[in-house]
This record gives sequence, structure tokens and C-alpha cells, in this order.
Amino acid sequence: MQVDPNNAVYTTDEYGRPFIILREQGRKTRTHGIEAIKSHILAARTVTNIIRTSLGPRGLDKILISPDGEITVTNDGATILGQMEVEHQIAKLLVQLSKSQDDEIGDGTTGVVVLAGALLEQSEALLDRGIHPIRIADGFDRACNVAVEELDRISDRVNFSKENTENLLKTAMTSLGSKIVSKEHEQFAQIAVDAVLTVADLDRRDVPFDLIKVDGKVGGSLADTTLIRGVLIDKDMSHPQMPSVVRDAKIAILTCPFEPPRPKTKHKLDISTVEEFKRLKEYEASKFDDMIKRVKDTGANLVICQWGFDDEANHLLMQNELPAVRWVGGPEIELIAIATQGRIVPRFEDLTPEKLGHAGIVREITFGTTRDKMLVIEDCANSRAVTIFVRGSNKMIVDEAKRALHDAICAVRNLVVDNRVVYGGGSADISCAIAVGKAADEIPSIEQYAMRAFSSALDSIPLALAENSGLSPIETLADIRSKQVTEKNPLLGIDCNGRGHNDMKKQFVYDPLISKRQQYLLATQLVRAVLKIDDVITAGEAEE
Repeated sequence: MQVDPNNAVYTTDEYGRPFIILREQGRKTRTHGIEAIKSHILAARTVTNIIRTSLGPRGLDKILISPDGEITVTNDGATILGQMEVEHQIAKLLVQLSKSQDDEIGDGTTGVVVLAGALLEQSEALLDRGIHPIRIADGFDRACNVAVEELDRISDRVNFSKENTENLLKTAMTSLGSKIVSKEHEQFAQIAVDAVLTVADLDRRDVPFDLIKVDGKVGGSLADTTLIRGVLIDKDMSHPQMPSVVRDAKIAILTCPFEPPRPKTKHKLDISTVEEFKRLKEYEASKFDDMIKRVKDTGANLVICQWGFDDEANHLLMQNELPAVRWVGGPEIELIAIATQGRIVPRFEDLTPEKLGHAGIVREITFGTTRDKMLVIEDCANSRAVTIFVRGSNKMIVDEAKRALHDAICAVRNLVVDNRVVYGGGSADISCAIAVGKAADEIPSIEQYAMRAFSSALDSIPLALAENSGLSPIETLADIRSKQVTEKNPLLGIDCNGRGHNDMKKQFVYDPLISKRQQYLLATQLVRAVLKIDDVITAGEAEE
């Protein structure tokens, strides 16, 4: 039966009010109380178990495939969690936890997630015993304070200078030990240390990261990776006949295009006669000549332009013996300006000799049998800008090497900021676990149970290290723990590399103190936040 919409009428009740019929609204789902906390703990454990196997020098890698088929192979905790499609709200908190460790410290992203997962696992047993979640969180906070104090007590100051870099090198090598580049890790560690010390301001204990650029190109092997004291850009000269080497370069850095001026609004030029066309052509030619004359008058012998220029401008630059590079991106332009101490010029009229950048040599480099070219700007006026140029047999290895270098650079930077270290291999964690266990025995209130649980959770890091190294985890941990107590030696840890002894100081396994401390503080804060959530209300979608 067909209904004519024009004749449709409301269905009304006896008072003439229309009925409004609504689709049944989406059902809300709700979990609350201990059940909600336990579901959160389960989600956190699932994420932790994925990442746990990639902890330490013998940790395994993960392969991540993005929706568009891009492959990433890595064992960097922040990268694994960042690229996983995580749906659960608490699992997302763990992803943000590893990201904040990465942003603040740069290294130790796997360890912080393993510790947070272990703390939540321990709190489940306490909840089953009927202890209130807030009492558990308070106990964890007290235990964290004890652990941080113990870290301060067992930490050592390491001395370094621009000449004596041995300790920085050992820290960088510890960071790189678990990465894919461990085959060349001495070379990579040296590159990381040199890069940081070149840009670091040791008096202010500051490392400006924007002066270190990490670039990579597929081809060659990891051993071909080099540190360039200058800037490397993935561009070549705009004309093949321009010289490939410019010595004593005076660089004009432009963000205005080599084009005749045109109105900013939509415009249209009507040309009705040949004379008008000729006049326009002459106007364009005179403008190009004027632009090139302005550049030449300043004494510049190299132009770096953010925009492109057409063939006519390119030809004129070539004729005037003015080498040029076009389409150089914004961040690269800024880095070139910092390195050469030039000024970025937005208009040709503003160009003066004082605004030019200076470099000892600008040269094109070519690779193997390909026609790929890159430009290297060396011997710059500001010698602090450096570029690390990573080579590798495929894109996957180049990307992972870049991530490994980032971690190593961050580890060295942390030592420049605060030169105290604790020793790795789980030795600091075992030492803190013993200290927290002792402190728990002296506390009369119910928090002592939470503190003992914190002590057990700290053991998860040495346990994971031992497991990933193919050792018997519980036996190894029990042996080292008893040795630490009887010998009162906090330097004993898991012998992951099979060196035959457990003294981490002799094995040169260095961890910056601020990295370890941040791990404890961040993990405890996250666990407190999770334990405080006792109700999850999800607004369900309406049924079709």
C-alpha cells in the first residue's frame, strides 16, 4: 500500500498530543568494583607479555605490519606500542607511558612497561586478599620512595670530558647492546658520543637536539655509517652542468621563489597583441636579471632556495655561474641557517652580504652505480651542527639503526645532564627490591603487603633478562639475590652475555640514574591511576 506523504497525519492521544516513537536507545555496558580493576589488569598484562620478550641484550625483535603493508622490525618498546593498534583504554595508557619515557629520557621504554605490568599483576593478588585499592596504591608510593632513595645510594658518579669519553662510550654501548646494530655497536656508540659532545654545552649541561640530524639511505652496510660535521641534504644542484664542488661557499638562503611577481589573488592576464606579449616577456626577463644581479651583488656563490624555479631561471643561474639548490624543506633550511650562521631571507630586496651563510666546502656525493646524489655542507661557520648518515642493506635496517642511534644519543645526553649511573643487568632492581623488602618489615600498617608486592614486581626485570638470555630465571635470580645480601655488593646482576661473572661494573653495563628513576616513578604513577578506576561505563551503540 502506497502512502502519500502529503496526506500523512500524526497519531495523537486523547488530548491531541502526537506520539513520538524513538528507536530503543543504545544499551550502556558497565563494569564496576573489583571486576573492573581486574579487567584492566588483564589488559595491561596482555600488553606487557607482548613486549617482555624484547627486553635486554638478548631480547627478540617484533615485526609490525601497518595497514598499507609497511613493515617495521624493531625491539624498541615505544615503537612497538606506538604502532600496535590498541583498542583497550588501559592498554592505551601503557602506550602513553612508554611514549612519555621516550619523550623525557629517550631510553628504557621497554623496562618501564614491564615494571608497570608486574606491579599490576602483583596488585591483583592483594585485591584477592581483600586489601583496598587505595591502600595498595599508597603502599606502592612508599615503596617507590624507598627504591628511589636506594638508587641514589648505590649510584656512582662518572667523570667525562671532551677528551676523556670512555664512560660515555660504555653507556652508549649498553644502550645499543640490545639493538639490531649490535654487530657494529662500538662504531655506532662512538658516533653517538661524538655527535652529542660536538653540540653539547657542557657548562650549562645542555644538549640541543635540533643540531643533530639523523639521515639514512639504503645501500652499503651498517659499517659505512658516518658522522658528518656539517649538514647533509637529500638534494642535488638544480642544473647538471653546475659545479659539483663549491669551496669557500657564501650561501644565500632564500624562501622566495625565482619567479616573476604575481598578484596574490586569483588573476588573469589578457594579451591581445604580439607587442604586449613581447613586453611581458621582456618584463619577466628583466625581473629574472634583477633577481640574479641582487644575489651576485652580495658576493654569494651558492643559492639555496625553499621553492622551485622554472627552466628559464635555472638557465640564467647556470649562465651567471651561480650554483643553486631548489626545493629544500623548511627544517633543513633552518638547520643550514644555524650551521652556516646565515639568515633566511624572504625577499630579494632584503638580501645583503651580512645575511649570507659561510661554509668551507659544499660538495655533491654520489652512491654506487645509482644516479642518486646528495649535498654535503662542511666546515660551517657554526661547527656545532652535525649529521649522522646511516647506511644499511634495506630500509628496515636503516630505520631500526636510526631508532637505535636515537636511544644511544639520549643515553649519552642523560649523562651530560646528570653524570650519575647505576649498573644494569637488573643489579639496581635487585638491590632496590632487597631495600624495599627490608623497609616493609618495619611498617606496622597494612601497606607493608603492598611494599612486599612492589619488591616482587621489581624482580620482574632481572627475571625477564634471565629468561630472554636462555638462563633458568628463578634459579639465576635466587643465586644473585643471595650473593647481593651476603656480600653486600649492589653491583651483581644477570650475566646476559655469558662473560662468566656477574659484576656489572666490570662488564661496563651502565644505566643513567635519571633513566632508572624515571622508570620507577612513571610506572608507580600509572599503577596508582589504574587502581583508582573502579567503574567503566561504555555508551553502547544503538542496535540496527
